[in-house]
Amino acid sequence: MSNLNKALLIGRLTKDPEMRYTPSGTAVTNFSIATNRWSSGPEGERKEFTDYHNIVAYNAGKRNLAEIVAQYTRKGALVFVEGRIQTRSWEGQDGQKRRTTEIIANDVQFLDSRSGGGGGPADGAPRSRPAQTDDVPAPDDAPRDVDPDEIPF
Repeated sequence: MSNLNKALLIGRLTKDPEMRYTPSGTAVTNFSIATNRWSSGPEGERKEFTDYHNIVAYNAGKRNLAEIVAQYTRKGALVFVEGRIQTRSWEGQDGQKRRTTEIIANDVQFLDSRSGGGGGPADGAPRSRPAQTDDVPAPDDAPRDVDPDEIPF
C-alpha cells in the first residue's frame, strides 16, 4: 500500500511573510494564506467559508524558495502552494503541550499579474520566477477571492 501526503492550495497571504534563519544558517519563511470554499447550510442556502493555512518555505540546496517568497510576496498576494502537511508538537514555556499543523512548501507560484497588487516586488523589478497558472485546473465552482481588507489579522 502506498502513502501520499500532498497539499495543493490557492489563496491570498493574510500578512507579510516573515523570514528567519535556523542556527545552521538555513533561511525559513513563514506565511499564512486564506482559502474560500462553499457549502450548503441546513436550509439549503449556499454559504461561503474561509480557511486559514500556515505555510513554511525552506531554502533547500540551490533552491532559494524561502528567500524568493519573502522578497516577492506581500499581504493580499495570490499564490499557489504545493507541499506536504506536517503536524508537530512541543511543550510551551508555560508547561502546556502545544500542537500545530502546517504546510511545508515544495513550490510556491505567484498568480498575481506583474502589474497587479500584492504579488510583485515593490520596485517593479522582474520576478525571478514567472507566475504559472496553466498547470492549475480551475475548480468547477470557483469561490471568489478573499478580500485582503477582510482578513482579521
